[in-house]
Amino acid sequence: MRSSAHNTGDLAESIARIGEELTGDGTDSFAAVIHVQVEGVPRDLKPMVRDEVYRIACEALRNAVRHAQAREIAVEIQYDACGFRLRVRDDGKGMTEGTIEREPPSGHFGLHGMRERAAVIGGHIDVWSKLGSGTAVDLSVPASAAYPSVRRWSWLLQVFSRQGGVDDTVNL
Repeated sequence: MRSSAHNTGDLAESIARIGEELTGDGTDSFAAVIHVQVEGVPRDLKPMVRDEVYRIACEALRNAVRHAQAREIAVEIQYDACGFRLRVRDDGKGMTEGTIEREPPSGHFGLHGMRERAAVIGGHIDVWSKLGSGTAVDLSVPASAAYPSVRRWSWLLQVFSRQGGVDDTVNL
């Protein structure tokens, strides 16, 4: 799993690729259809955040395909100044509140593992589901935890701008 996210650097592309692997070659008329949508301008994520987001997305997609028997799965990736958000929604068979909240059976990590991964990167996962109505897994990570900081260069930009050596529009 890690190699796919590392090789391309493009999170949406990596998630779409794992979706293709899970749904086969497209010849199965009963296979789920996965849509990946990006909102905002894609930004670099901290490497650990990128890896854990990818793993959470993989687990959510795997659950939707294998357990929920979903036909349509939407993956929304959102980059904005407040933070990063990943939402995976499906039209599968859904889960009860008890299933969402209980500890996983031995050898199964699913939702519990996704929550642990989110906590490690400073994020939070919310899960909504209803029997017969699908499931939504919503990961949110604050900007300070998600994106590499550029503050370490701010002093250098200030020095150069006072000397007229840097245009204010320069982005590092």
